[in-house]
Amino acid sequence: IALLRMELLFLSNLLYNMMFRYGMLCIFQNHYYQPLWTLVGAGAKQLAPSSRPTASVIPSGVKWIQSRVQKLDPDKNCVHLENNQKISYKYLIIALGLQLHFEKIKGLPEGFNSPKIGSNYSIHTVEKTWKALQDFKEGNAIFTFPNTPVKCAGAPQKIMYLSEAYFRKTGKRSKANIVFNTALGVIFGVQKYADALLEIIKARDITVNYKYNLVEVRADKQEAVFENLDKVGETKVYQYEMLHVTPPMGPPDVLLNSPVSDGAGWVDLNKETLQHKKYPNVFGIGDCTNLPTSKTAAAIAGQSGVLDKTISSIMKGKTPSKKYDGYTSCPLVTNYNRAILAEFDYNAQPLETLPIDQSKERLISFHMKADMMPYLYWYGLLKGYWGGPAPIRKLLHLGLK
Repeated sequence: IALLRMELLFLSNLLYNMMFRYGMLCIFQNHYYQPLWTLVGAGAKQLAPSSRPTASVIPSGVKWIQSRVQKLDPDKNCVHLENNQKISYKYLIIALGLQLHFEKIKGLPEGFNSPKIGSNYSIHTVEKTWKALQDFKEGNAIFTFPNTPVKCAGAPQKIMYLSEAYFRKTGKRSKANIVFNTALGVIFGVQKYADALLEIIKARDITVNYKYNLVEVRADKQEAVFENLDKVGETKVYQYEMLHVTPPMGPPDVLLNSPVSDGAGWVDLNKETLQHKKYPNVFGIGDCTNLPTSKTAAAIAGQSGVLDKTISSIMKGKTPSKKYDGYTSCPLVTNYNRAILAEFDYNAQPLETLPIDQSKERLISFHMKADMMPYLYWYGLLKGYWGGPAPIRKLLHLGLK
């Protein structure tokens, strides 16, 4: 928990976090830049650079209370901690991220003790993905997408494209049957980028099965069981040589049935100001909210620029004027030197920064993902200097939409 002037309380689990002049909170000793894990799982980056001591990224003047939040009581302007401590606040920012639920898949997480299974969504399993990729011999390489909201919805297929490229590079492609089983009904939610991805999928002979949700892993038999969401009760068993699991996800337990949450457990916000719909001194940001946009680090950058202005205005007794347009971004890595840079808004309409067609696979998009964005995160977003690319977009497009 981070406190500044005993006035503003910032709650975060640092899955992603925003830092600007008000401060932040974390309960972990290490802070991770998780977007890098897509490349770690494919052997393109090492794990170590994705981590820094939490203390090193907390700004000076912030009190860090290393305790979990047990209960939010917005009617009394206080937060209850696990050590029976109670903290009062004048303003509250909730940035608790979301929760991974490997346990909702029968056979996990214990199945990760067996080889050939990995997941880029956890520090404990991301290097298992790279091991499974290296050890692949012949058979099905299966990649999954769950029937829940997820953070970075492009990540489940990024590792698929990278794995396919790795198989080609190592001479194993002819022995690999690459399968993407997704609970969704589309490959991507924005038509422009979906069309580009479908062309890649066709060219690389990748099988996509829609409305297929992973429900069980039988690690001892190397079997994955999927339910057909279009046919209740119908399941299909796949043999795998490699399995990448994207786990079901959901809001943190403390938000379930909380007065600050909607019926599904997500923090209930005004989607333009990021202010709570019921409690005017409560705000939210990132994956734990019900903002109708993709849960990405890029979205949080855009939200941080708005939330900064919103809280500043409210503290001064003014009405917030800056509005969040739902900006989010997903650098869809399609090879070890190529990516599609998807950027879009609440209406699933492209909101591209560069004056080029970003739906094309480009080297520059890959280097932005692999090299520039980590730097922007550590030295821009976490220090309050980066609130998203809107000013750059305006400049590059000469002020036009």
